[in-house]
Amino acid sequence: MLCILLSHPRTQSVLVTGSNQGIGLGLVSQFLMKPNPPEWVFATSLDPEGPNGKELKKLPSTSSNHWSSQSDPVVNFIEAAVQRVEEHVKENGLTLLINNAAILVKFTHLANETAKNMSDLYNTNTVGTLQVSQAFLPLLKVAAQRRLQEGLSCSKASIVNIASDFGSLEKMAGWGLSQVISYRCSKAAVNMLTRCQSLEYGPLGILCISIHPGWVKTSMGTCLVPTTVSESCSGILKVLSAVTDKDSGSFIDWKGRVVPW
Repeated sequence: MLCILLSHPRTQSVLVTGSNQGIGLGLVSQFLMKPNPPEWVFATSLDPEGPNGKELKKLPSTSSNHWSSQSDPVVNFIEAAVQRVEEHVKENGLTLLINNAAILVKFTHLANETAKNMSDLYNTNTVGTLQVSQAFLPLLKVAAQRRLQEGLSCSKASIVNIASDFGSLEKMAGWGLSQVISYRCSKAAVNMLTRCQSLEYGPLGILCISIHPGWVKTSMGTCLVPTTVSESCSGILKVLSAVTDKDSGSFIDWKGRVVPW
């Protein structure tokens, strides 16, 4: 069953990074299939012409409900994506930015972790999230200023960073199964970034949160885990429909439960 994001008022526009597969593709799909979908749904993909990109292009689109493919967080492509989005949303700005793009290249542990792997994951998972947020900040500010509603919400202006409980210092989830040092460190850094964004952007009317999507059956999460992409994405949309000022800067999971830092 699909969960409606916010119908009163409606989230006008949403951009999801890393949308060619897994959670990103699932989120875009569910946004498009909602009874009251956003006017604009933008999806980015690392390889829009590849096998996974083709799945993205199969998603339904109507005259008031569009998506476009750009490349994932690399500076020149980010600039092109901002320009493309601005052409469509115009003076309305961007309502919701979901930073989902992330990689997990190797299942490393302390003995074989390398500086290159650490750098690659940090640059994509953390620096990429920072760069995308910085680039779309002007459009998010426009959206926040145009909405007269009080408080913070995902129908006003919001940055949602897809995190992981593997980045929780207290939980150290899944340690006995997989250490993945570089991935854990990059996601812990994403959580700090979310906290910083909430302090800086909250006064501008932009809500910022980290969301743990669960351990999902994706290429990154393997097929041995209990949560499907559809279940995770439905849960995330339900959570986004309920978050307010008090949740800004928090770390919550796809069921709305607080995840310890």
